[in-house]
Amino acid sequence: MTEDLSSIFGQIDIYLFDQLLRRRITPGMTIMEAGCGHGRNLVYFLVNGYEVSAIDADPASIEATRRLAKRLAPQLDSSHFRNESVETGTFPDACADVVISSAVLHFARDDGHFLAMLNGSWRLLKPGGLFFCRLASTIGMESRFKPLGNGRFLLPDGSERFLITEQRLLQLTDTLGGVMIDPLKTTVVQDSRCMTTWILRRKAILPG
Repeated sequence: MTEDLSSIFGQIDIYLFDQLLRRRITPGMTIMEAGCGHGRNLVYFLVNGYEVSAIDADPASIEATRRLAKRLAPQLDSSHFRNESVETGTFPDACADVVISSAVLHFARDDGHFLAMLNGSWRLLKPGGLFFCRLASTIGMESRFKPLGNGRFLLPDGSERFLITEQRLLQLTDTLGGVMIDPLKTTVVQDSRCMTTWILRRKAILPG
């Protein structure tokens, strides 16, 4: 049974799986993953005939995703999967109903880079579309991180990450023109790091 589930869902993020269960992502929607890694979040969408695209700055990662797509959805052209940085990608604006940013934004070098990656991901989303983001934050362990400057922190496990605060996420929601459709949900990983799920609906453009 485990193998059957893996062949259908891959190693999908559990909170992204929750969006499927709640029917916020349905057949016919176009999917974009901004920073896809090896495509672990895309298996279900590829198997089920979604129009899927992805970008990643790492050549090996995008090549792995192309191989995955060729095996599971050979009808998709390789141009759907591009070796590009999130902040300077060449896909057109508003090209996707769902944009996935999973464990990407906390690798920002500084605040300017974080905003460039966030805006580069957000611009891909259609009005009314769903933005699914998982990123490292300070929420729940605010006193356990050592600030290094420019939004980066030293974590108890010895790694360095760009961390976002709850207040900043709420401010960015308004700045982007988004509506939070779930409350922020943060998982504290055994006094090591905090991973927050930030899910927005892009406001539809009102007729002038």
